[in-house]
Amino acid sequence: MAGRRRGRGSNVQQQHASQNQRRGPRGALREPAVFAKPTGCESEVPHEKLTIAQARRGTPAHRPVRVYADGIFDLFHSGHARALMQAKNVFPNTYLIVGVCSDELTHKLKGYTVMTEDERYEALRHCRYVDEVVRDAPWTLTAEFLEKHKIDFVAHDDIPYTSAGSEDVYKHIKEAGMFVATQRTEGISTSDLITRIVRDYDIYVRRNLQRGYTARELNVGFINEKKYRLQNQVDKMKETVRTVEEKSKHFVYRVEEKSQDLIHKWEEKSREFIGNFLELFGPDGAWHVIQERSGRMLQALSPYSSPRASPSSSPTRARSVSPDSSASASPPSLSPPSSPSSPSSPKRGSRSSLKAASTYSRHVQ
Repeated sequence: MAGRRRGRGSNVQQQHASQNQRRGPRGALREPAVFAKPTGCESEVPHEKLTIAQARRGTPAHRPVRVYADGIFDLFHSGHARALMQAKNVFPNTYLIVGVCSDELTHKLKGYTVMTEDERYEALRHCRYVDEVVRDAPWTLTAEFLEKHKIDFVAHDDIPYTSAGSEDVYKHIKEAGMFVATQRTEGISTSDLITRIVRDYDIYVRRNLQRGYTARELNVGFINEKKYRLQNQVDKMKETVRTVEEKSKHFVYRVEEKSQDLIHKWEEKSREFIGNFLELFGPDGAWHVIQERSGRMLQALSPYSSPRASPSSSPTRARSVSPDSSASASPPSLSPPSSPSSPSSPKRGSRSSLKAASTYSRHVQ
């Protein structure tokens, strides 16, 4: 018993050590999955068979449930990855083994593949849900193969898989109670991807010609090559015209936007100019107030004149006459001088009368 326990412990430790080496901090994968050994799973103890109920309840850490999933996995896509994710999580403690059929077997029983078998092996190794990859997997699972790899359960979608003269290649697995079903992902499959490529064949040929592939590499004849290259040139011209149209539309839009901004600014400036003009020259504007004030100042500076007075009697004209002209125009009179208090005689005339009176008195004496 002691030797059996030591044998079981050493085998489990090696298996879990290889799993832990793949994962770094926080469970991040650091290395791809391992390839299965040609001799299968080596164990020094008998492989105890598990029921689905036991597997669903959970198994000890040293005894993961070994689940097997097989396929072609050509053009590995999200549908494949989701199926493997379901197989990995079907039980709490699962060790997922994935079998990949070789090119020879696949081309014989199913059809030609896009990817080679080595490319398909590597694609599976780098899927995060896969722990081990079996190369050159068999098309139909035998009891010897299941025992060799210590497989507890087989995961696949439950749609009957008709192939190799059998209505369902998983029928004996289902009858043995070793089958766990996964769900297919609608809208994605290898056949769908190939259908898209075949349907748009011309587009992908022209695409690769543009990227530098030769017509010989694409298996395209001389005439078709010229046709595809001419179509590429036409597409380039269309794209150029489309680009010019987009740029012209953008330019016209910017011009319209700028013109609207200029018109808006001009309207604002016009309103501002008209408002300032009306404030300055309007009926109640500053210019009218200045004119009124200037008129009042002129009236205040100029003496008030009666409208009945003649232009010759205006004080302004009287002030403009020089003393010499007044003396020569009116000779001295011998009549007695008028009273200085007379309001009608100017001050300069009264001085002349006083001078004449004094002369007259000296002659009388």
